[in-house]
Amino acid sequence: MSADAADGHFQPCRYDDILTELADRAGAGKMYDPKGNGKDKAAPTVMFNEAEPPDHLRGVVHRFLELRTPAPLVDDYRFHALPDACTYIVFDQRHPEIAGVTRLRASSEELNLGKMFHFVNVRFLPGVWQGNRDQICHGIIKDPYGGDLPLLALNKTLIAQDFEGQSAALSQFVEELLRTGQIIANPVTEKIFQHIDEIHAVADMAAVCALSPRQLQRVLQRTTGFAPHDFLKVLRLQQSLEGEPSVLYADQSHFIHSLRKATGYTPGQYARKFDV
Repeated sequence: MSADAADGHFQPCRYDDILTELADRAGAGKMYDPKGNGKDKAAPTVMFNEAEPPDHLRGVVHRFLELRTPAPLVDDYRFHALPDACTYIVFDQRHPEIAGVTRLRASSEELNLGKMFHFVNVRFLPGVWQGNRDQICHGIIKDPYGGDLPLLALNKTLIAQDFEGQSAALSQFVEELLRTGQIIANPVTEKIFQHIDEIHAVADMAAVCALSPRQLQRVLQRTTGFAPHDFLKVLRLQQSLEGEPSVLYADQSHFIHSLRKATGYTPGQYARKFDV
């Protein structure tokens, strides 16, 4: 897969070559493993299901996801979405006309999903989405889809299947997006993920990508929607949710300030309210 790193336009090769390269990349290095949400401990009946994509899609898809209520909740459920720099395709299983492409901003968002809901999503890795950016919204998908992807027809087929069948159907859909160049593995973000432990500042990020800071700004803004500084903040937050945050921040007060700014909660408040 070729890339013009100076402007962030990645050109697809033949489809068979793409699948071979993606399969090779899946086992070649460190992969980004974001936590997309905090699970509210006050609503234990809400069901979360995840499925990993097939090996040949792991360079572009992080997870297939299902979020649903088996019965109506007493109160509206506020979904605490954590910033992850990923792009999502969302299918509302209770309203077949509602689907779309969305991203989150650099701070967490609480999305009111109501008392009864059922969503199936594809979480794409940062920077791989090449489709029409004018159709990307931020946050919750609540309007009928009017774009040029076959999301509504696919949504109708998903409704009749269990999550295993849905994951298989979504894999086929992602393969079609690869064929048409709507998604392409991003060599710049891949290098960042592979060397994340060596990156302490935006200058380090540019160096591991062999780009100037200005080129990195252009590539990340175009392919992820984030400036390098904000992209690094998102990665640091995600790393802090996986391990010991003291190695990622200058001191504990810096970590507390950063987490509160990103999520609205101190570490203690977050741990009491959410499972991650």
